[in-house]
Amino acid sequence: MRIIVSTQNIHEHNVDCIALVVQQDALNTPQIEAIARAYLPDMPALLAHRNFTGKEGSVTVLTGQRDGRLVEIVVAGLGSAPSASIPLERYRRALGRIIRSMESRTCAALLLAVPDAALFGCDAATLAEQTSVALHMASYHFDEFITDTARKVKVPELVVLMGNQELATQQSAVDKGTVIAQAVNWCRHWIDMPPSNSTPTHLADHADDVARKYDLKIKRFDEHEVINMGMGGLAGVSAGSEQDCHFVILEYRCGDDAAPTVGFVGKGITFDSGGLSIKPAASMETMKDDMSGAAAVIAAMQVIGQLKPRVNIIGFTPLSENLPSGKATKPGDILRFYNGKTAEVKNTDAEGRLVLADALSYAVKNYKLDAIIDLATLTGACAHALGPFFTGMMSQHPAFAARVQESGDRTGDRVWPLPFDNDYKAAIKSPIADICNIGSGKYRAGAITAGFFLQNFVDDVPWVHLDIAGTAFEVPDIPYYRPDGATGVGVRLLVDLAMNWQQ
Repeated sequence: MRIIVSTQNIHEHNVDCIALVVQQDALNTPQIEAIARAYLPDMPALLAHRNFTGKEGSVTVLTGQRDGRLVEIVVAGLGSAPSASIPLERYRRALGRIIRSMESRTCAALLLAVPDAALFGCDAATLAEQTSVALHMASYHFDEFITDTARKVKVPELVVLMGNQELATQQSAVDKGTVIAQAVNWCRHWIDMPPSNSTPTHLADHADDVARKYDLKIKRFDEHEVINMGMGGLAGVSAGSEQDCHFVILEYRCGDDAAPTVGFVGKGITFDSGGLSIKPAASMETMKDDMSGAAAVIAAMQVIGQLKPRVNIIGFTPLSENLPSGKATKPGDILRFYNGKTAEVKNTDAEGRLVLADALSYAVKNYKLDAIIDLATLTGACAHALGPFFTGMMSQHPAFAARVQESGDRTGDRVWPLPFDNDYKAAIKSPIADICNIGSGKYRAGAITAGFFLQNFVDDVPWVHLDIAGTAFEVPDIPYYRPDGATGVGVRLLVDLAMNWQQ
C-alpha cells in the first residue's frame, strides 16, 4: 500500500472508493457535502434512511457515480466525544473497519477524506502519522501459504489522503507512520510464520538484515558462545532442541556521548512445547507466538535505525526453542545464570524467565543503562487477569512506568500496572537454589511472581517488565488487527518511548 497526500478536489481523483469517518449525529460536515455534490446528491437522505448516525463501530457503504463511473462510498462512525475530543484509538479502529469493508470488493485506489485534527485534540502531523499507521496495519494479511488466489485478501494499492491545507503539508508525517507500521507488520509476519520456518537462526538472520540495512551494530552469539559465557538459562532451555540458540544484540547510537542509553529486551522462544513439562495439544497450537517480545524488539530497532531518536537504544534478544528430548532440561535441575545466580527448575514450561534472566543480567553488566524494559509472552496468568486488550506492566520505578504507560496510551499498545509489592518475593524461594522458576501455589499471582523472578537480574537499573501473553496473538474486536494472528504489540510503544525519551 502506498499513501500520498493530495490538495486536489474530491472529484479530480480517479479512484474506486471514497471513505470518511464521522462523529455521531454530525452528518452535515463539509466533507459529506462535497462528496454528495460530486458523486451522490441524495447521500444525506440515504444515510438517514439507513438510520446511520455515526455510532461508534458502525459502517455503511453507498454507491455514487460521476461521468458514468461508479464509486463506492464508505462511511465509518466515530461515536460521540466522551470529553473535549475523540480518542485517537477510535479513529484507528474506524480506519480498520473501512479497510475490512473493502476486502470483499475490488478497490485498487481509495480516497480517504481525513477529518480535522482538532476533533481528536492533536496536531495535523500526529493525525497524519496515525492515519498511515492504522491503514498499513489494517492492510496486513498473512496468506503466502494459500494457493487459492480467490481466498487471498485484497486491499487498496493506493490511498490518497485529502483534508484541509494543514494536512497537505504532512507527507513526511505520513511517511513516518509508514515506517512504523511496516515494522509492526514485519514483526507480525515473523511471528505468523510456521515455527519450522521461523527458528532461532531465522530470527537471528532477520536481525542481521535489519542491522545491515539500517546501519546498526550487531553482536550475535551462537550456542557454543552462549554456553561459554555462562548463560545457563538460555542454554538450558535450548538443550532439548536440535536448533541452536542465539543471543543477538542490536545497537543504535545517536552520536551524543551525553545521551542516555535504554535497553530493550525481548523473549524469543520461537516455539514453546513446554519442554518435558509438556503442554496439552490445544495449548501448543499458537506457541509460535512465544517469540513476540523478541520480534517486537527487532522491529522497533528497524524503526529506530530510520527515525534516529536522540537516545541510545540497545536491543537484546535471547532466541531458543523449548522442546522435549533426552537432552532436555528436567524438572528438578538447577541452572546457573550469567550473573552467577542459580534457579531450581520445577516446571520446564516456565522457560521464558530463564532466557530473559541471562539477557537482562548480560545487559546490565556490560552496558551502562539508564533504564531497561523487557517484553515477554510470559504467563497465562496475565492473559487471564487482563484479557486481550491490556498488557500487564510490573515495576518498582514509578517515573519510568509512567513513561511506558503514556507511550502505550498514545500508540494503542495499552498497558495496565499490576501490583508489584515485595510481599510476593517469598513466592519464588527455593530450599536448594537461590530462587525457583515457579511461584509457590499458595501465593498464586503467577504473572507477578514471574516478574519478581526477573527482578533478580536487573540490579539497580530502573526496569519495567511487560507481560504481553494476552495481547500478542489472536486479539478480537480491534479492526486494524486480524483476529487470527499476531498483533505486533510493543513495537509502537517502544518506538514512541525512544522518540519521546528526551522530552
